[in-house]
This record gives sequence, C-alpha cells and structure tokens, in this order.
Amino acid sequence: MTRSSPPPINDLLSDLVQPDEVDRFALPVEARKKAMDCLARREHSRRELEQKLGKAGFTTEAVLDALDGLAADGLQCDRRYAEAFTHSRVRRGKGPARIRAELGERGVAGALVSEALEDAGADWRALAIDVRRRKFGDAPPSGFAEKARQMRFLQYRGFETDHIQAAVSGGD
Repeated sequence: MTRSSPPPINDLLSDLVQPDEVDRFALPVEARKKAMDCLARREHSRRELEQKLGKAGFTTEAVLDALDGLAADGLQCDRRYAEAFTHSRVRRGKGPARIRAELGERGVAGALVSEALEDAGADWRALAIDVRRRKFGDAPPSGFAEKARQMRFLQYRGFETDHIQAAVSGGD
C-alpha cells in the first residue's frame, strides 16, 4: 500500500477562493457592521472609527460610506462622544486642558470640545482642590519644593493656572 503525497497547498487554496467573489473589505455594509460592533461597546469619535476600520483592512470608500450612514442614522455623533468623554474624565479628576487635548487627539472639533466642557458644569477649582487633597492630604504644601511638585501634578492632570493656585494655596 503506497501513500500518495497530498496536493500542494496552492491547489487547496485555489479551490477555496472563487475568483468572482466580492471583497468584503470593499463593502460599506461590512464596514458598518464592524463600526456598530465598536459602538455597541462605547461611544467612538468619527476619527477613531476611521482608524479602527482602516486597520481592519476596509477600503477608504467603504469606511467613509459606512460612517456617513451611521452619522445620518444618529448612531455615531461626535457631540455625544465629546459629552460622554468629558463626563468620564471629570469623574477621573482630569482638568479642562487635558480633556481638550485628548478630545483633539481623537479628532473632535474644537467647537464641540468647548461645548462639552461648558455643558459638563464642572467647578474646576473645586475639582483641583479635591484632586490635590486626595493625592497629597488635607495639609497645604509645606515648602517650595513640595508646592512645585503638587503644582506639576495638577498641571499634568490638565488644570489651568488659576485652578492650580487655588488648590495649592490651601483656600477653598
């Protein structure tokens, strides 16, 4: 009994792939499905979805058509994303400068960012004071070096100069 050798791998692959099949990565319907999978988990900005779909291998035309359809149907909205993102970051103790920069990196327009920050209704000074107290305790900084360290921390968190001054001065 002799064993025959298996057919070459290219022959097997050619049997599986039909030449007249449509490339699914060129179909806006497939890109829409992928985008909706992403949106089911959390809000995404348009730029984030463009990047994710592009990395998944979808063509630019399919991605743009899918995202236009999602926006027209109200399923993807940069305004809603900016609001949700802003509220999330405020709860984490981030300041307006940091939130503005992060939303800018995610492709949200400056006007939408400003609206989201205004609509958040955050008291930035009180938030900076609270963040400083949680990190460093109730006592105000004792010396210049400690004050500078706390100021750098608050600046990194995205608070503006007047918020930082209020937080490190020990005043409420």
